[in-house]
Amino acid sequence: MDNIAVSVKNLTKKFGDFTAVSDVTFDVNKGEIFGFLGANGAGKSTTIRMLCGILPPTSGTGIIAGYDVLKNPGMVRQNIGYMSQKFSLYGELTVYENMKFFAKLYSVAGKNINDAVNEAVEQVKLNGYEHVKTKSLSSGIKQRLSLACAIIHKPQIIFLDEPTSGVDPVSRRNFWDLIYNFASIGVTIFVTTHYMDEAEYCDRIAMISSGTLKEIGTPEELKTTKMIWNVYKIKGFGLYDVAQAILRMENVFDVGLLSDSIRILSSNLTPDDIMKYLDKNGYKGYIVEQAEAVLEDVFVSFARGQN
Repeated sequence: MDNIAVSVKNLTKKFGDFTAVSDVTFDVNKGEIFGFLGANGAGKSTTIRMLCGILPPTSGTGIIAGYDVLKNPGMVRQNIGYMSQKFSLYGELTVYENMKFFAKLYSVAGKNINDAVNEAVEQVKLNGYEHVKTKSLSSGIKQRLSLACAIIHKPQIIFLDEPTSGVDPVSRRNFWDLIYNFASIGVTIFVTTHYMDEAEYCDRIAMISSGTLKEIGTPEELKTTKMIWNVYKIKGFGLYDVAQAILRMENVFDVGLLSDSIRILSSNLTPDDIMKYLDKNGYKGYIVEQAEAVLEDVFVSFARGQN
């Protein structure tokens, strides 16, 4: 357990008759960037709230930074950083004032508060914004401020719940640079996301669908050894009509229409099967070839019941 930052065993959360998270088990290593990937409503936020000591589990255990989320939720909260998907800072306070408030909330010693704030400002690159009211900040800067408040007490585990939702691509990329910086000094990052490109940045990914953990692995493992459906690409013209026709084929589970091609997820089909089907339905001159799986393919396959 010396190298384990987060240990989850059979974690379950029920709301009445509805099971939001069902029997989830996994470990997160110290210093790892661990991605928790799922669609909206898959159970990501419910899981992260249980692990942060905010929401009590119905059953199962979670040991975070050495503390049990059910027995010691207060100690869990004191030893982690948490950034929620909804911006929850105080708009009328300045950047500096918000950070001082959270420093006190996390029990940073009074004489060290200014040093803690100044260090966090440097770490998340908020220099020059210290005395700006929070309500005046852009979405990208607010995002950095939320992160600064989450790490003001120097936690060794940071939970980020959909941290880049609603910000532009440049701000997302800059935010991930900050995440890498924290991971490089040994901080464990647990991040939930539904952005497939962001999931590629993680050391390992857990995929959750309908409250059930489907698979865990590195991005490369998930794309190569965990994907059992076939991925094909069709090239040609008039692709919209072709896509509608392909959707009617048996053993086709997903069809994605791109600008210059169609991506197909299927089982028990070969390129020759698809070519014959297209030819039979009057679609001639198309090229069907095997394609490499991307994370979105893997996620769709598990969400649609690959296993």
